Amino acid sequence: MRVRASIDEVRASTTFTVLDGASTPPTTAPPTTPPTTAPPTTGMPRTWWRPEIGVVWQWQLSGLPVDTSVSADVFEIDLFDNDKSVVDRLHAQGRKVICYLSAGSYESWRPDAASFPASVLGNGNGWPGERWLDIRALDVLGPIMENRLDRCAEKGFDAVEADNVDGYANGTGFPLTGAHQIAYNRFLADAAHARGLGIGLKNDVEQIGSLVGFFDFAVNEECAEYDECELSTPFIKAGKAVLHAEYSSTTDQYCPLTTRLGFSSIRKNPDLDAWRQLCP
Repeated sequence: MRVRASIDEVRASTTFTVLDGASTPPTTAPPTTPPTTAPPTTGMPRTWWRPEIGVVWQWQLSGLPVDTSVSADVFEIDLFDNDKSVVDRLHAQGRKVICYLSAGSYESWRPDAASFPASVLGNGNGWPGERWLDIRALDVLGPIMENRLDRCAEKGFDAVEADNVDGYANGTGFPLTGAHQIAYNRFLADAAHARGLGIGLKNDVEQIGSLVGFFDFAVNEECAEYDECELSTPFIKAGKAVLHAEYSSTTDQYCPLTTRLGFSSIRKNPDLDAWRQLCP
């Protein structure tokens, strides 16, 4: 289970300057600017994979090795903890494979941890060895994330889930704004697509309206727990899957709603081992 703010916390932490009844953007422009490339929905030819609505998925980040006997069309597994042979084995079974990585937090145990200078490391995010990143520093983080995406592509993954991409709504230690977050998330989407990878938007439900055109699917945690599931429906309306997981709720508490909405819902243990429960 990842760190995330509820929608009410996001709205409470977002401030605007009001002049003549209109809200104005921050007076300081973000160091990064959104890509000029049009989102895929405007007619760009798409050469990367995108999961279909209603696809059955599995999410395993611990309890390795990956249990490939689990019945699923799509597996999401960790970039660094799995070599190419795991991806190849899943492909041989007809599965698609999503590459998990954290794009918004520093993780001290990762093999590229030394690439992150102290200047971009913020507050801890509640998980041992993890700290929020200063996503404004795209000159520093851009090459690191591009190298990670290169690894995803080299191992043969079909798509990527970039985690912790809602730092602006959390206590990172940096003065991040929604504009900074949108710019960074669009950079990630463009970088993934340039490598032939689809990409899923992780949580960040408050910004879906600005990002749904750039991302190929959504990965959502605990929208039923936070009463936020309706906020992810723009992906379904755009013909894109919502891969959804709950931890503490039982299937009877969320499956009637998420099945109606068209989500691909699973119940998982918080440590994301191989155990999984589908909606009946």
